[in-house]
Amino acid sequence: MNIIIAGAGQVGFNLARTLSVGHNVTIIDRNEKALHRIQESLDILPFQGDVENSQTYESFKNLKIDLFIAVTNIDNVNLIATMIADSILEIDKTFVRLQKYFKDVFVIKEKLGVDEIIFPTRIASKSVASLLGYPRANNIKLFKYTKNKLISFRIPKDFQAKEIISHDFIKVGVERDKDFFIPKDDEVIMPNDLIYFFGLEEHIKSACEQIDDTSPSKMQNCVIYGGDELGISIARLLLEAGKTVKVIEKSLEVCEVVESELAGEATVINAKYSAHDVFEEENLNNADIFIATTQNDEFNIIKCLEAKEKGIKKIVAVNNDMEYYNLMHSLGIVVTRGPKISAYNKIMEEIASQGVVIQKSFCGSKALVLMRKIFKASKSTTKEIKPLKLNNTKIYYIREEIVFPIDEKILLQENDIVVAFATTKDMPKIKQWIYEL
Repeated sequence: MNIIIAGAGQVGFNLARTLSVGHNVTIIDRNEKALHRIQESLDILPFQGDVENSQTYESFKNLKIDLFIAVTNIDNVNLIATMIADSILEIDKTFVRLQKYFKDVFVIKEKLGVDEIIFPTRIASKSVASLLGYPRANNIKLFKYTKNKLISFRIPKDFQAKEIISHDFIKVGVERDKDFFIPKDDEVIMPNDLIYFFGLEEHIKSACEQIDDTSPSKMQNCVIYGGDELGISIARLLLEAGKTVKVIEKSLEVCEVVESELAGEATVINAKYSAHDVFEEENLNNADIFIATTQNDEFNIIKCLEAKEKGIKKIVAVNNDMEYYNLMHSLGIVVTRGPKISAYNKIMEEIASQGVVIQKSFCGSKALVLMRKIFKASKSTTKEIKPLKLNNTKIYYIREEIVFPIDEKILLQENDIVVAFATTKDMPKIKQWIYEL
């Protein structure tokens, strides 16, 4: 594909690095230093120019552009760049990243002719908010075609090693001592494992409550450290869910913004990040969940460890840099993707899912899940499908929300859903198999 990326920031750089393998990628930005860094690191075409200026795109008029991605840090720039590029170039699909969420997204998409609008702050905040209904979960992933969910769960340290076998859900991933693998059905689960279950939420929730009876069973009192846009977005979702929210922020000016944005519904506390006594002074020790949302991963880790030391059971850190992902996990901190990582992953998932197959990454992109629904016209309904037997992979089909293994030849039916789990490095063969169904 011919791909143009408007914006050479962190998201643009990571997209270019991934997409440059097998595609012709051009990245446009006014920042000469950012483009020089990209040119030194990647085999792509860096182009210095103003993405809001029509002259910038004249050099590409003779090319058919398969994908245009606008990911600068300014919403208006992304929207204007998309409109200008679309008026000059022949573009097949357009993706736009916007920081500010608005409800009339479908109207805007239709008027602008945009295929996908990515709201990374909204994605990141909804990921945190989803934990409220399931306090023992580390992360919850939903899918378009099924009510079955991918839910991760940290095994308690005092857990007695044993098999966890259920007919109601399946084990599809384990992270142990920073290593990820696809477990066998009889895999012995160890203390402190991060385990990934796939199935209906009520079944997984019931099993996890039996394994861990120390974590809080409900979330009411919530503390957010950081009053930036992400902190406000998370607070807004928690308040909509009827939760009690306290937002801690060191900047008085930011505190005033938070107070205004949340219409006084949350308690906003102005405090220095270095002040350890804020937990006692503001009675934060009684919180059910503590969420560090700043853009500084090191600070998020420190504040989460302080919260853990104070006895708060559920601690969540926003992860902005993947280099800190493993450290956060090893410290027993629930990790949720920050806006920039969310933007990158969402765009990559959308690119990979443009056909009939849905793709999602999990466990810090160490693993992938592929999902394909069998429609009426599919040739899979007229011929037997052979199982693909590979180590470190699991393949199933879902029929009427019940999950079955594909371990022998099978004639799939209309509305069946094929789902595969594998490590990222083992995924190419799975991807080829599922696309050929």
